[in-house]
Amino acid sequence: MQSLIPASVCLLLAATVLAQKPHPCKSPPLLVGRVSLVYPKGQLFVFERFSYDAFGQRVRVRLGGVDHNQTFHKDYLLLYREGLVYEISYRNHTCSKMALEIPFQPMEIPHDATFQAQVIIGSSSAPGEGLLVNNFIGDFPHSEGKYFLTFTEFGCIPITSLTYSATAGYFLASYFDIVIGIEDPEEFIPPDFCDTSKPVEDGEPVTDLFEALLQKNNQ
Repeated sequence: MQSLIPASVCLLLAATVLAQKPHPCKSPPLLVGRVSLVYPKGQLFVFERFSYDAFGQRVRVRLGGVDHNQTFHKDYLLLYREGLVYEISYRNHTCSKMALEIPFQPMEIPHDATFQAQVIIGSSSAPGEGLLVNNFIGDFPHSEGKYFLTFTEFGCIPITSLTYSATAGYFLASYFDIVIGIEDPEEFIPPDFCDTSKPVEDGEPVTDLFEALLQKNNQ
């Protein structure tokens, strides 16, 4: 009987170690926060406030940034299920609609991502001085793109996202000030003056929001 106790303890410890290995996860479905973006291909630097609704597949982003030494401000409402993007200007009371042909991408570590390392951002010398995060890498399906993601161990909150594609180059997003839940559900409802806006334009649909932003700023 005594010889069985150490063996049982070893099995328990082994199971605990295996259970602690980080695994892919999804962020909470309702989030608000801020993110800084760097898009080197077009010299685009953005400071963004976003609201994220994974249930309804809706995202509201307010952009303020610098593109080729010129400042800009944008307000977008992305409705993935409807396949629409609203570009809203409260100053001018104008609203333009564009077709959206981008599949909704939830904030998550993809199920086929490869775990790289678990690290502490900051210090582990004392409580509260560091943040435990997990790093994952992977390839985008059906393309030559790659990603490197950092999410918190507890809560699955995004910290950084570094992606690369042959067409767009490197794209870095750094998240902060994230709060779980939606402060204002009206964020996802187009303002009244959008009801009188023109129908969706016949031009090229939006397949990359930031590529479209670059084109608009360079016109």
